[in-house]
Order: sequence, then structure tokens, then C-alpha cells
Amino acid sequence: MIAAIINPLSDFFFGQYALYSLQDIALEVTAVFLGLASVWYAKENKIAVYPTGMISTAIFVYLLWKWLLLGDMLINAYYFIMSVYGWYFWIQKKGEQSLHPIARISQQETVISVGLFLFSIIGVYQVYQYFEMWTSWTAYIDTFTTAIFFVGMWLMARRKMEHWIFWIIGDIISVPLYFYKGLTLTSLQYIIFTFIAIYGYRAWKQELKLRLAA
Repeated sequence: MIAAIINPLSDFFFGQYALYSLQDIALEVTAVFLGLASVWYAKENKIAVYPTGMISTAIFVYLLWKWLLLGDMLINAYYFIMSVYGWYFWIQKKGEQSLHPIARISQQETVISVGLFLFSIIGVYQVYQYFEMWTSWTAYIDTFTTAIFFVGMWLMARRKMEHWIFWIIGDIISVPLYFYKGLTLTSLQYIIFTFIAIYGYRAWKQELKLRLAA
């Protein structure tokens, strides 16, 4: 009786992995683990967010290119590049004090964020058109979430508290999207990402409040 229930559920959630090589499954598991570690380090406001995130995104770039998920591949490539920038930005110090502590988004950064969002939508749309893959409703959602994450990653590299809001919105949308695409482990990763992002927002908000009150 139990087996009759478990087997269909197992096939529903993980049946697609029967088509994947053991190497690709191992790579996805590794990328998911490092991705979770990276978001946790971001919550803790620790520089380790970047090396763990860079390895995770590099793996995902390879897998997503292989699986022709171009929008997702582009955003992970962008994550990698912005991680290099963020790592450099975060480590700048004057004595023992960080030159770029947690802060709220400025008016100029808000304008840049809007521009980056629109640029991302246009850019991803052009990529899908070029590869003649604008053939599914997932392409529309993929384009939208890519733009959200583009802005979120840039704001995180700038150490702006509001980046968590973009992560939360993008993570919630990504959960069913990745499951539909057959990446169950990645979908589960985004469920955990959502909860960490909520706690991350609260942690950064509290740290900023304490710094401003000092």
C-alpha cells in the first residue's frame, strides 16, 4: 500500500532524472549545495557568499547550456561576473572598517535598477529570438525572472538591503518554473532560497538599524 503511494510520487518528482547522466545529477547536486551555502553566507553578510556562489553558478552555466535553458544560463553567467565585482566591492576597507557596509538603495541606484531591469528583458528576449526558442509560455516567465535576478544580484554586489526583496519575488516564481522544466532538485533549492531570503532581509534590516543607531 505504502509502495503504491510512494512510487508514483517518486516518479512524479524525480522521474525525469532517469534521462540524465550520473555526472549531470552529481553536478546539479553539487551546484545546489553550494548555491544554498552561498545564500546562507549572504544572509550572514560574509564574504564567502562569493567563492561558493561562483562555483555553483559556473556548474549551472554548463548544465543549463547543455539543456538549452538559455535564459537561466545567461543569468548564471551574469551571477558569476557580478560575483567577481561584488567580491572586490565587499573587501574594500579603511583600517578595520568596511568602505561599503549594508545600506539602503540610493535614488541613483533606483534609476540604474529600472534601466537594468528593462535592459535584461530586452536582452533575454533577443537571445530567445536568435535561437528560435520563443515557443513556450515559460520563455515569458524566464525573461521576467531573469530581469528580477539581474537587478537583485547587482544590488547584492552593492550591498543594498533591498536586494533581498528581488530574491524573494524571483525565488517564489522559480519554484514551479524549475519543477516544470524537470529540475526538481533546483526547484527544491529555490524553496529553501525563499526562506533564507526572508530571514536574510530581516537580518540585514536589523544590522542596518543597529549601525545607524550607533
